[in-house]
Amino acid sequence: MFTTLGHHRLLPILCGCLLSTATARGQEPPRHAYVNRLTPISSPGPLLADHPEFIEPIKEIARYEAPPLVHDDHADLRVRGWRFSYNARGIIEIPNDLRADRTAIIVVHPWAIDDGQGWRTPEPAGVAFACTPEKNRICLDHMTRVVNPFLKSLRGKVALVAYSLPGREDPIRKKIYRSVRGRPTEEERAHGAQELTARLNSFSYRGSPLSRQLTLSADKPVVDYFRQFPGLDAGARFNREGFWDLPIPVAKPLEVGRDDVVIYDGEGYPSLRQFLQQQGIRHILLAGYHADMCVCRTTAGYRNLDQDFNVFLVGDATQATFPASDTSRFATSATISSASMEVLITQVSWIHYEGNRETASARHRARP
Repeated sequence: MFTTLGHHRLLPILCGCLLSTATARGQEPPRHAYVNRLTPISSPGPLLADHPEFIEPIKEIARYEAPPLVHDDHADLRVRGWRFSYNARGIIEIPNDLRADRTAIIVVHPWAIDDGQGWRTPEPAGVAFACTPEKNRICLDHMTRVVNPFLKSLRGKVALVAYSLPGREDPIRKKIYRSVRGRPTEEERAHGAQELTARLNSFSYRGSPLSRQLTLSADKPVVDYFRQFPGLDAGARFNREGFWDLPIPVAKPLEVGRDDVVIYDGEGYPSLRQFLQQQGIRHILLAGYHADMCVCRTTAGYRNLDQDFNVFLVGDATQATFPASDTSRFATSATISSASMEVLITQVSWIHYEGNRETASARHRARP
């Protein structure tokens, strides 16, 4: 057993566990001393081993357990997390006790591409989401088998389930989804669904083919080759003008609840932060697509959220991009391992609700 200094990214999480209503008013939250005691764990099993078809299990020689970071009064949601520290020379596991009614689940960018709703990959060379139809099918399968059951297990227990999508709220999606501004009626939802189908299916998903000939210089042919034929071009040439202006829905494998919320990237992080704080949210269980890009860098990515909330990245409920591979498992494992340097990682089987539906319903009615 030994004590060591924590990684500098640990401090915001430590302080975040003491957030109060004073924080929303811009006042400095109270602080306390955290005993950073690391106790070796003997013979630990691999991490993120429940879904090896989607993420390669993580193994590390040294594993330690630290004292709890988050310990809410009247906690009913147990979330064990881990992070990696080169200075500690291993993985540090940390138990946390959260209040479910102060916790939100956010799924970043579950785009409805190639799922039968009408928005589809342009042919013959267009790209979107995981960037090929086959890779998109793998992500849709991941939603069906991992993310949707996870959401169903905690919907009605946590304070909020939300999804982030590109763009701003448009007239069609406004009729389908609840947003930070309000919720549609059942009649509006039905009309919106009809309009969405018509709009998506009226678009011509036909772009230009790959160039059959390139013009290369004699001295720098490799430079010219990649400039003219990059590995990823999601512009109008291959995707067709107007493709990215279409109202992108939530992917079909995710059964969106009536109270679930859609967040729009184009409206910015301050709007999202204000909404979450108004709902009394202090903790975020973060999932989505893709862990090396949108899950960390977009409006609802952890590099925004971890400034103001206690963020737990649900490693097996995410996927990374996986170019030059027929599986996402290795890319996702490497991406999550890297992310553990700056955010706490958890997994679906490490998240346990210990309350009851009556308590959850009462708390939801009392929430702001």
